[in-house]
Amino acid sequence: MSWGIALPAGDEHTGNLVTELIDQVRQAADAGIGSVWFSQQQHVDAVTLAALAGQAVPGIGTGTSVVPIYPRHPITLAAQARTAQAASGGRFQLGLGLSSKAMVEESYGVPFERPIRHLREYLTVLRTLLTEGTVDFDGETLRARTIFGPAVVPGAEPAPVLFAAMGPQALRVTGELADGTLPFLATPRALAEYVVPTIGAAAEAAGRPAPRVVAMVPALVTADAEALRRRAREQFAFYERIPSYRDILDRGGVEHAGDVMALGDEETVAAELRRYTEAGATELIVSQSGMGSEEDRLRTWRLLGELSAQA
Repeated sequence: MSWGIALPAGDEHTGNLVTELIDQVRQAADAGIGSVWFSQQQHVDAVTLAALAGQAVPGIGTGTSVVPIYPRHPITLAAQARTAQAASGGRFQLGLGLSSKAMVEESYGVPFERPIRHLREYLTVLRTLLTEGTVDFDGETLRARTIFGPAVVPGAEPAPVLFAAMGPQALRVTGELADGTLPFLATPRALAEYVVPTIGAAAEAAGRPAPRVVAMVPALVTADAEALRRRAREQFAFYERIPSYRDILDRGGVEHAGDVMALGDEETVAAELRRYTEAGATELIVSQSGMGSEEDRLRTWRLLGELSAQA
C-alpha cells in the first residue's frame, strides 16, 4: 500500500510558488510519505512540477492528478512524460482526466465532442508513443503522426498511465488501455460496488493485469472538524453540479461532496482511510491537507508517514 499527498495542499503561498512546493515535497519525504501528486491548474504546470520535484528530492515518487487530455496533443504530452520520467529517475506517473464540457469549451474553445471515443483514441496513441516512440494514427477524433523517427529518451522508461475515470464507459476504456484509475470523491461504497468491479472486468476481458485503483481522498487531521466540514461543503459544492461527479456521489450514497472529506483526530482519519483500502483501493492519495492550519497539515502528513511505515 502506497500513501501519497496531492499538492498544492492549500492556497497560502508567500513567496515563489514553485520553490515553496518543492520545499513541501521535501517535508513530505521527511515525514515518510511515498509520493506527491500535482494537480493541473492554469497558472502552473503539473508535469513540470513533478519533473522538478523528482529531480530535487531523490527517492520520492511523483505524479499528476490530473492533467486534462483536452487540449494537449498526445505527442506533446508523451514528450513531457518522458522528460519527467528521466528527471525523476523513473519515479513519475502520468495521471490524466477528461475535465468537463464547461471547462474545455469555455476556457479553451475546444469542442468537447464524443469524449469516450476521444479517450479511447487518445490512450491508444499515448500508449504507443510511450512504448514504441513513434505513431501513425488517423482516427475519428484524433490524428497523430511522428515525423522525426522514434522518440527515445535515455533513462525514461514508459511511465505508468492512470486515468480519472468515473462513468461506466470511461472506466471500461481505462481498464482496457490504461494502468489504472484515479477516482476522486468516490466513497468506499462506490469503490467496492462500482469502480473496482467495473474496471477490473474490463481489464480482465482485455487480457490486461489487474488495474490499480489509486483513490484520491480529501482528508485532514484537525481539532476543528465541525468548522472545516462546513468549509469543505462550500468549497466542494461545484462538484455536485458536474454530472460525472454527481453520479459518483450518488453511487456512494453521499449528497454533499464535502461530506466525503475525512476529518478528525489521527485515529478517526486513519480508520476512514483504511475503509478505502478495504473497498479495493490499491493506493491512496490524500488531498486538501492544507485546508486547515499549518499544524493540521503537519499532523496529517505525520499520520500518512506512520501508515506508510506500517504498510
